[in-house]
Amino acid sequence: MATKRRTIAVLGATGSIGKSALDVIRRNSECFEPILFSAHTDQVGLLALGEEFHSAELALSGRNALKDAPSDGRIHYTGEEGLFQAIAVAGADIVINGIAGSAGLASSLAAIDAGCARLCLANKETVVIAGPLVLEKARANSCQVVPVDSEHSAVFQLLAAHGRDNLDRIILTASGGPFRRFSRDQLARVTPQDALAHPTWNMGAKITIDSATMANKGLEVIEAVRLFDVDADKIEVVVHPQSIVHSMIRFKDGSVYAQMSNPDMRLPIQNALFYPKKAPAAVNSLDFSALTLAFEPPNTELFPLLPLSYQAARMGGLYPAAYNAANEEAVALFLAGKIGFLGINVVVEEVLQKDWTGGLTLESVWDADKRARRAAASAAAQLLMREI
Repeated sequence: MATKRRTIAVLGATGSIGKSALDVIRRNSECFEPILFSAHTDQVGLLALGEEFHSAELALSGRNALKDAPSDGRIHYTGEEGLFQAIAVAGADIVINGIAGSAGLASSLAAIDAGCARLCLANKETVVIAGPLVLEKARANSCQVVPVDSEHSAVFQLLAAHGRDNLDRIILTASGGPFRRFSRDQLARVTPQDALAHPTWNMGAKITIDSATMANKGLEVIEAVRLFDVDADKIEVVVHPQSIVHSMIRFKDGSVYAQMSNPDMRLPIQNALFYPKKAPAAVNSLDFSALTLAFEPPNTELFPLLPLSYQAARMGGLYPAAYNAANEEAVALFLAGKIGFLGINVVVEEVLQKDWTGGLTLESVWDADKRARRAAASAAAQLLMREI
């Protein structure tokens, strides 16, 4: 008797996470039935998926989606509200959230409200800015949240295998980005084009810049604190340029367990979809005869967004939301050529110096997000004036 296929929605289906997810789904078509794809503005890519998967609904969530939607009516849902409606109507068993940035939070909440059994979360901002609220809602709705980030997927798998009773420390690995050997003077001359060339991973522009500044690892520190319910002091970051060891856990007896594989997002996506079972290999096996692994501490003086993330994690409340919003705004300003590479650090630090105490509600999270973005724009303007 054939096993019933689980219905699946892929949000951000035309991005890097979405493309990897689609490859996993195609390889396991007997297990999954795609019923919804969303994209922000990539109408062409979205329609191509509609041609391949005829029964799947399509949602184009970008601000101008309604105006840009094709006249043939294949895309039935447009705009942000249209996306939420599509998620609700689809009622997928599994939702993969590959939307980039804080915009992904509302979609995560919509998926939980729609009754999905499993939320495969590549959108780290969901946990960073509103983790306690989202995880509580997920528990109340019997929705299992499974991380897709390679580092958090590794920790999730390791804790599931070994337990956490004697856990001493979570060790997150970082590639270090393309500039880990740069001096401050060299970093000051980095252009957006320089920063978009990641040495290991193929990712979108925002996350690639975050990797270069180590803000991505900072966000992952906050995500780990909230997702695994540990103190920030129990999270350690080590630079591992080969990106073979995706993360480790250390127990109180000193033993360390690591998850290792070739750097390929298809593996953590597949693990999230099939957990707790394992599916046939999605990536090539490691060749230990040609493998050299190196580890080094991060340079927190040249890459201060990492220690700033620890500060935000320790303060808790709305500080993580402010950290994320300030960084998103600073990265956008850098990509637009309005501030320099080192200016990203200055903007985020100045925003975090403000008071972000307060109760954690969805309303307060979105208010902090807006205030932090305004503060970031002001800090960037002041920075520009000083440079002139």
